[in-house]
Amino acid sequence: MDATPAARPADRPADHPVGPRIVVGGALVHDGRVLAARRSAPEAVAGRWEFPGGKAEPGETEAQALERELLEELGVRARALARLPGAWAVRPGLELRFWAAELLAGEPRALQDHDALRWLGPDELDAVDWIDHDRDVLPYVARLLAAPGAVGDALSAG
Repeated sequence: MDATPAARPADRPADHPVGPRIVVGGALVHDGRVLAARRSAPEAVAGRWEFPGGKAEPGETEAQALERELLEELGVRARALARLPGAWAVRPGLELRFWAAELLAGEPRALQDHDALRWLGPDELDAVDWIDHDRDVLPYVARLLAAPGAVGDALSAG
């Protein structure tokens, strides 16, 4: 697992021929809070909370995939800001990576894969039952919330 920050202005396409297919999760930040989404399926994770996102399509960068997924799943326009440290094997050939993102327009709604949404402040991050991979990235999310507007500084403090 990559434990170093990998924020890049121009990330490589997610379908690069070397390596696994990428799944992106978005720590969507707005007004000092981050959005958590409760899974409605599959049964193994239903009722647990995650950062919304999904699989990158061929030809998409990770940032493009996250922005598309947030529009599809939540009905919002968002901008991917920087990749958070770490990567997790979801299953063979599928790797999960998290990104910080900012809300640009719209009010998030649970449109796909989720039955509830909740904005969490820095002191509320442990208030929900996170899916394990998402829990692992919480220290970086807490830094984002503590340093609004300073994404690079928050990520390099690890």
